Amino acid sequence: MNTTTNLEAAADAVAEDIASDVQGVLSHDDLSKLPQIKALKQRIDSKIAIARELAAEKSKVAAQKAREAASTANAYAHDEPWQIAAGALAVGVLVGLLLGRR
Repeated sequence: MNTTTNLEAAADAVAEDIASDVQGVLSHDDLSKLPQIKALKQRIDSKIAIARELAAEKSKVAAQKAREAASTANAYAHDEPWQIAAGALAVGVLVGLLLGRR
């Protein structure tokens, strides 16, 4: 989950950098006098707002899925504790055997 959060934060930072660069270029005094540039700037601003909303919604959905997965894993661990213990024991034995061969 931490890696996903880091990747998402990095992607958001890059998108914000691109948006600020584009807005900076379009707000230049010489360009802002052209009606086509004004219209383009309005379209870009609205699409950036939509992209921000979508990113926020995506983050909420990912957090909800993570909570559901954690809840499911927790319920399974409480319903079947001996299977979890046996699986952990098997993994421990396997790791011990692999480390013992070295």
